[in-house]
Amino acid sequence: MKKVVVGLSGGVDSSTAAAILHNQGYEVVGLTLWLMKGKGQCCSEGMIDAANICEQLGIPHQVVDIRDVFQTNIVDYLVAGYSVGITPLPCSQCNKTVKFGPMVQYAREELGCDRIATGHYAKINYDEATGRYQLLRAVDRNKDQSYFLYDLSQDLLAATVFPLGNMQKADTRRIAAEYGLATADKPESQDLCLVESNGSMRAFLDKYLAPKKGDIVDTSGKVLGQHDGVHHYTIGQRKGLGVAAAEPLYVIELDAVNNRVIVGDRTKATQPECTVNRVNWVSIAEPSTPIHAEVQIRYRSHPTPVTVIPLENSRVRLVFDEPQFSITPGQAAVWYEGDKVLGGGIIEQFS
Repeated sequence: MKKVVVGLSGGVDSSTAAAILHNQGYEVVGLTLWLMKGKGQCCSEGMIDAANICEQLGIPHQVVDIRDVFQTNIVDYLVAGYSVGITPLPCSQCNKTVKFGPMVQYAREELGCDRIATGHYAKINYDEATGRYQLLRAVDRNKDQSYFLYDLSQDLLAATVFPLGNMQKADTRRIAAEYGLATADKPESQDLCLVESNGSMRAFLDKYLAPKKGDIVDTSGKVLGQHDGVHHYTIGQRKGLGVAAAEPLYVIELDAVNNRVIVGDRTKATQPECTVNRVNWVSIAEPSTPIHAEVQIRYRSHPTPVTVIPLENSRVRLVFDEPQFSITPGQAAVWYEGDKVLGGGIIEQFS
């Protein structure tokens, strides 16, 4: 039998992925990564559910303590970003450095296995013509998680299986119920694990960043109100500004150096282009000339036409066919050709 290590968070998706592979005849080992203390589906409560699923399936369950890795690569990364006025995206960073990387390493070094699987909604295809593994959108577009997986290397893609990539979420629930899995009716997590654990992102950040009162100003520098920390705001934010104006105002810049939140009308929160760093070319090799694609600048944003211009030092410039609202430094920009992820990276701070 082929051995596969399945990452188990304790949710219905990873549980069903493990059950599918087990019923296909794979020798399945359940692996749960201990990321942090406290509640949340990927932590203490999730570990209990994952252990119960493994007992139900009759497969071994391993728990690996990587709290120090999570603290350094996610918690410290988030706090550092918010402290200088950007809004980091933790999930793509977490997938590569905290989850997939350590899982593959553990599978190879401790279990003599070269395959891992997760409950992510995405697909992987090997292109014989180019010799590259391609990352594709899932069949269920509402659940597709390819946006968060753009940073996976060729080595990690080669080692990974996504059993749910061709399924609808309703099918996952149905199969879980057919297998009698205890997680079949478990509610889905709606927030980041850090948000679930702390109650809100604000509460999480307040544990690490002290309040620091400053001014909310318009683009001319006129003071419109006060804030208690730039880390409580994000580009494009409209609600909760606490300032009165004749027209709707949006956060258009976070000036951490001068401790100011700068607001303006919607047109001032719209940009024709941006630069992206830490680029990972996924399904294709890095091009030497500009390419046309579709890009998402947020997980739930609609793909929009863009020209991707390669720059030096793993950077690109994105020139949108139509200016985009709320381009947020620290978030991921991921560009596609149809369902195929071409590449992605982190939106830079505006100059």
